[in-house]
Amino acid sequence: MNIYKKLILSLIFDALGYVSFVFPPFDFIWAPLSAYLMTKLYKGREGKVAAVITFAEEALPYTDVLPTFTLMWLYTFIFKSKPSATKT
Repeated sequence: MNIYKKLILSLIFDALGYVSFVFPPFDFIWAPLSAYLMTKLYKGREGKVAAVITFAEEALPYTDVLPTFTLMWLYTFIFKSKPSATKT
């Protein structure tokens, strides 16, 4: 999947997390679904760790302000160190 498609999906998923401010019972559905989507969007160990964090963030009250999907995108494609191709 294109990195920009992942960014758009991450922004949409984070926006869905804000629905619980208007309709709090939405968290009962969104918390496990967001964890599942995180594992599908970001593979490997990082995706699993992010899924646990996302589940906790969505399940706990007043923590929905954290854009976990977007933060994971930033970590994966911006901040994660890549091995240097020109080591001497």
